Amino acid sequence: MADGSVVVVGGTGGLGREIARHYAERGAPVVITGRDPDRSSQVASEIGGNTTGLGFDLAAPETIAGALEDLGPVSRLVLAGIARDNNPIKEYRIADAVNLTTMKLVGYTETIHTLIPRFSADAAVVLFGGRAKDRPYPGSTTVTTVNGGISSLINTLAIELAPIRFNAIHPGIVGDSPFWKDKPLEGVRSRTPTGQLCTMEDIVGATVFLLENRAVNGVNLYVDGGWMLM
Repeated sequence: MADGSVVVVGGTGGLGREIARHYAERGAPVVITGRDPDRSSQVASEIGGNTTGLGFDLAAPETIAGALEDLGPVSRLVLAGIARDNNPIKEYRIADAVNLTTMKLVGYTETIHTLIPRFSADAAVVLFGGRAKDRPYPGSTTVTTVNGGISSLINTLAIELAPIRFNAIHPGIVGDSPFWKDKPLEGVRSRTPTGQLCTMEDIVGATVFLLENRAVNGVNLYVDGGWMLM
C-alpha cells in the first residue's frame, strides 16, 4: 500500500469500525470519521494503533471540506456511513428522504472531491451500497434508489478521476452485525444457497479485496451468499 492514511468515513461502528481495525492491526495509519468528533476520538483510541478520529456529518456536505482540511495524504478511502431508513410512500417523510439522499450521494461525492489533491498515485476508494437496490422491501424506496445511484456513481468517478480506482460493495444481511445479530433471520438464511448469512469478517475481506487488487475497477461486488439467486 502506498504512503498515506486509510480513511474510513462512518468508521465509529459496525462494518466501518471493523475495516478500520483491520488496517490498524496491520500498522497502517487510519483515520475514522463519524458525526460526533468526541465519539470518533474515543473509538479511535479503542481501535488503537495509529488511529485518529474526526467528526463531520455526510448530510451536511458543505462542512466536509473544513473538517478534512488538516488531513494529509490518503491511500485508501472507505465510504461506509449509512442511515437506516424506512419511508413508505404513503407516509412519505421528505426530510428523511433528503437526509439519506444527501448523505450517500452528495456527501460521499463531496468527500471524494475534497480529497482529490491528497490521493496517492495508487489510491483506491470503496463506496458502500446494499442489496436493497435490487431487492426492495416496503418502505425502502429511498434506500433502493440511493444504493442504485451508488452502483452508477462508481463508473463516473472511475472515468473522471482515473487512475484512482472506485468500486462499490453491496452486502446482504450481515448476520453477526450489531443491527442484525439479535433478529430472527432463519427465513433469510433458508433462502440463501450457501445456507449461511454473510458475516462482518466476510464484508471486511471483500472490502480489502476491492481496495488492494489493482486490476479491480468500476465493480459492484455483491456479498450475500447468493441470496438474490433464490
